[in-house]
Amino acid sequence: MVKEAVKSLVLLMLAVGAVQAQTSYPMLMTLEPIAIQVGTTSDMVVKSRYSMWGASKVMVSGNGVTGVIVHPEPPMPKEGEEVKEPSLTSLTITFTANPDAQPGVRDFKIFTDRGVSTVGQIVITRDPVVWDDVKTDTMEGAKEFQVPATLTGVFEKNEDLDYFKFSGEAGQRLVIHCRCMRLQDRIHDLQTHADPIITIKNHLGSTIAACDNYFAADPYLVVDIPKTGEYYLEVRDVRYKSNAYWNYAIEVIDRPFPTNAFPLAIAADQPAEFELIGDSLEPGTKASFDPFPLALNQGRQWLSLPAPDGSLYDPIPVYVSNEKVLVEEGDDNDDIEHAQQIEVPAVVNGRMDKEADIDYYRFEAKKGDTLSFEVIARRSQSMLDSFIYIENEGGARLYASDDYTFGRRPNWDSKYDNFVVPADGVYHVSIYDRHLRGGAEYVYALEISRSAPTFELTLDTDKTLTTPGTSGVLFVRAKRMNGFKGDIQLHAENLPTGVTATAGKILASGQDGCIIFSANSDSPFDAQHVRIYGSAQMEGAEGVMTELLIDAVPYQETYMPGGGRNHYPVDVYTVSIQKPSDIRNIKVSTTEVNLKPGDEIKIDVELVRAEGFDANVSLDVIYQHLNVVWGNSLPKGVKMDGNKSKVLLTSGELKGHVTLVADDTLEEADRQQFCIMANVSLNFVMKATYTSEPLFITTTPKAEEEASE
Repeated sequence: MVKEAVKSLVLLMLAVGAVQAQTSYPMLMTLEPIAIQVGTTSDMVVKSRYSMWGASKVMVSGNGVTGVIVHPEPPMPKEGEEVKEPSLTSLTITFTANPDAQPGVRDFKIFTDRGVSTVGQIVITRDPVVWDDVKTDTMEGAKEFQVPATLTGVFEKNEDLDYFKFSGEAGQRLVIHCRCMRLQDRIHDLQTHADPIITIKNHLGSTIAACDNYFAADPYLVVDIPKTGEYYLEVRDVRYKSNAYWNYAIEVIDRPFPTNAFPLAIAADQPAEFELIGDSLEPGTKASFDPFPLALNQGRQWLSLPAPDGSLYDPIPVYVSNEKVLVEEGDDNDDIEHAQQIEVPAVVNGRMDKEADIDYYRFEAKKGDTLSFEVIARRSQSMLDSFIYIENEGGARLYASDDYTFGRRPNWDSKYDNFVVPADGVYHVSIYDRHLRGGAEYVYALEISRSAPTFELTLDTDKTLTTPGTSGVLFVRAKRMNGFKGDIQLHAENLPTGVTATAGKILASGQDGCIIFSANSDSPFDAQHVRIYGSAQMEGAEGVMTELLIDAVPYQETYMPGGGRNHYPVDVYTVSIQKPSDIRNIKVSTTEVNLKPGDEIKIDVELVRAEGFDANVSLDVIYQHLNVVWGNSLPKGVKMDGNKSKVLLTSGELKGHVTLVADDTLEEADRQQFCIMANVSLNFVMKATYTSEPLFITTTPKAEEEASE
C-alpha cells in the first residue's frame, strides 16, 4: 500500500537546462516516507539539493538494510539537439529491511556520477508504515490506520495540521513516540528544525492527551484510552511553521516500550539483568541479556532485549565498559557521612531516585594517582543533566564539572580529566541533576578510570571525492588528553579499488593532519566506507614502548543560520571516485619544501579546467570558512603570505601561485605533509575541494640553524 502510494507521488523533476557552472555532489534532504518496516521491501523517494543523475549505489550504515536505485530513463532528445544531462532532485530507491534488522535510525548515502552524497536518514520500525497522503487539515479528512503502526508525513505548508484516525478500546494503553527534530540534526542544509507537538483527541475533538518536548524537541507520551471508540492523532509544528523537508515518523504501539534501563553500564562479556524503564511498563519489569559466546564492543550502543512472549523489546541504550561494574546500593547515600564505599577504577550505575537527590561515593587514593571521571547519561537517552564535585575527606570541594565537549559537540554529560590526587587519603565524588530533578529515567553511569595519555580524533567531513587521476584531501583533528604530547600518525583502511592513501601525521605542536587520497587514471567509479585511525608510540611500564590506536569519528558539515559552518557526528566516512569534474588536474612546481626562519618559497600552481568551466577558483593551503580554520597541517611558524600569493583565479584563469613564509616561531618538522587546494564554491558553506598531489615541508628552527653554523 505504501509502495503504491509513493509511486503515485514521485516527480522526477527532469529539468533539461544549461549545465551549472559548478558541479556539486547531491545533498540529501529527506526521504518519503522516512520509515520502513522490518521484513519488508518498499519504494521510497529521496529528495536532494543538486542532481542525483547517474546514481548507482545506496550505502546504509549498520546491518540488515539495503537499497537499490530505481533510475529513470533519460529524456529523448529532439533531432539535431545536443543531449544534456537532466537535473534529478527526486529519485526512487527500493529499500529492503531484513526481518532481523535492528529498529532505529540509520544513515544512508547514495553514489552518483557526481560523487557520494551527504548523509540522509531512514527509520527502521517494527510496525506497518502509514504515509499521510491525505492533504487536508481537518479531522474529517484524517488518514485511517490500525494500531500498531508508524505514521509518516511532512509539514509541507504553514499552519499544516496532519490528522490520523484510529479505533481505541477502553483501558488500552498506547505508546506514542515521535522522531522528527532528531532526524534533522545530520542533514546538511536544514538550518532550522521542526518542533512537533502531538495531541490525541476523541471523536468530539476534545483533547485527552498532548505532548510537546520529551526527547529533545520530539514528543513521547503514554495514553490510557478512556472509552472504546474513534480517536484522532494530530501532529503539527508548535509554531505552525513548515518546511518541505520536515518529515516525521510517529510510532503508535500497544506493547511495552522501554525508554531506558537500569543498570546503564554493563561488562562486555558478562550476563546482565536490567530493570526496564518507561511509563508503559509495569514497575519492576525485568529483562536479561547474555552476550555469550560473543563479547560486546566497548562504548555506547543499543540492545534489543528478550520479552516474556518470545519477541524483543524495542532497543534500549547501554554503555559497555572495560572497568569493574558496580551498582548504587541504596538511596541513602545523600551526604558524605553516608557515601557508598567503592574501589577505583570502576563504573558505578546509579540514578536520581527523587527530586533534589545527590549521590556520594567514597574511595581511597594515593598521592600522585591520576583519575578521570566521566558521566554517561544524556548521551544514552537519560533525562539527567549531570553535575559532579570531587571533594576531600573533610568535604572541601577540589574540582567540579558540568557540561563537556565530546569530539566537536558540547553535551550535558560531565567529565573531568586528569585529577591528580594531592595526598594519600579518602576522597568523595558526588553527582546530581543540575536542575534538581529526579525519577526513574534519571539513570547514569559514572566511570572512574586511571588517567592515561590519550587523544581523540575527529574528521572534518564524512566524505572525500576524487576523480580518475586526481586527488582529494581529508583533514583530521586531534584533541589531546591527560598529558599526551606526541606525534600522531594517521592511517586509512578499506580503500576503494584504484585509490591510494598518503597518510600524514599530526605534529606534537599541532592539532591537524591530512590524508590525501589519489585515484589511478583507470580507477573504476565507486564509493566505499573507509576506516580512519591514528597511532602513537607510548612509553609504558619499565620503559617498554606500546602503541596506542584510536579510531576517528566522522562528522557531517552542517549549514548554520547566517552562513556559519558546523558539524554533527555521523556513522561512517566514505571515499568515492566519480566521473571527471570541473577541475581535471592541479599541477605544482615542487613537492618538496625546505624552510628556515625568514625564508619564503613560491610554489607555482596550474589548473587543468574542464571545457567550459570558467567559474572562480580559490587556492589555499589551509581549509577555512569565515576566518575559522578547520584544517591546517603546516608546521608551527609557517603560513601563506596572501600579499605575495595569487590565489583567486577568475574567468577561466589557469595559473596562480602560493608563497609560504617562515617566522622566528618556526618548529622542526621532517617532511610534514600538506597540499594545495583548489576550492569551488557550491553554496555559502560547502565547497568542492580539488587537491594537488601530496607536498612535504621540512623546517629547521632558529636554534638548530645557529648551532649548525
